[in-house]
Amino acid sequence: MAADKEEAMPSGQTVDGDGFVSHGNGFTDSTAQALPAKKKRKRKEKPPPLPPPPLPDPSSFPPYKPSPHFRFELIHQSKKSAARVGRIHTPHGVIDTPGFVAVGTNAALKAVDGAWADAEGLQLMFCNTYHLLLHPGPEVVAGAGGLHAFMGRRDRPLITDSGGFQVFSLAYGTVHEEVNELKRSQGPSKHKTGNLMKGVTEEGVRFCSYRDGSHMLLTPESSVEAQKAFGADIILPLDELPPYHIADADLEASLGRSHRWMARSLRTHLADPRRQAMYGIVHGGMSIDLRRRSVEYLSALPFDGFAVGGSMGKDRCNGRL
Repeated sequence: MAADKEEAMPSGQTVDGDGFVSHGNGFTDSTAQALPAKKKRKRKEKPPPLPPPPLPDPSSFPPYKPSPHFRFELIHQSKKSAARVGRIHTPHGVIDTPGFVAVGTNAALKAVDGAWADAEGLQLMFCNTYHLLLHPGPEVVAGAGGLHAFMGRRDRPLITDSGGFQVFSLAYGTVHEEVNELKRSQGPSKHKTGNLMKGVTEEGVRFCSYRDGSHMLLTPESSVEAQKAFGADIILPLDELPPYHIADADLEASLGRSHRWMARSLRTHLADPRRQAMYGIVHGGMSIDLRRRSVEYLSALPFDGFAVGGSMGKDRCNGRL
């Protein structure tokens, strides 16, 4: 009789000699009914974010004084477009503008000898603080006499960035990758495992080293201190690189954070200027209004010059702000 019942039950269910239905998972109907109902855990509501601190008042900075080590010489200016041809005089040589700037990521050009680049007329070279910070480190470079001695480039000018571009690229990729969705089509990068950027706060940005996984914090102050150790002629303040696809409110918040970080960077630089110039970086993404606001605020601070940062769009039409 029990066998007949067992054959008549749905797949996965059997009836024992006492008439209890077994579901094949270790429970019978009688025991399943005796289990207490699970209580749903209430999710803790996150407190609302604190309002951002106000921008530092430009009047709290000393007035701009031209550095005796730097000078811009105007050669020609177009009456039609206002475009300029000029020369930037630095402690390690002249930079003709406009000009080509090569990037020596780890203080060296890839597949190109430094002497060959000099012979071809390369004047200014760009070195990445992020990579040099991880290896060999500011202490090693400073111990070698700074980047000019470390690279054997004693009579040519150098510029270093803050390290922010590379750190934020860990999360968003480059603008080219984001716009063209290369990461989605090509799969994960061979050089990265997971998202190495861990978070952004008013203090700075936390990330993990791609070399050994160690946790690091990059702040406006630590970025400038590293660039002081490297000893480049032109240094840049820490800024945030927002992605190309970003909501207007988030872009505006990012601009405010970049302005506050750049003001802190400038204070650190002015406390120990040495023979270096610091350039402010105009941000605002694709918003003309935010770009204008950035120009107005940064030009009121005693920077030695200015650069254009952030996303400029995916083509030439977008880039004409």
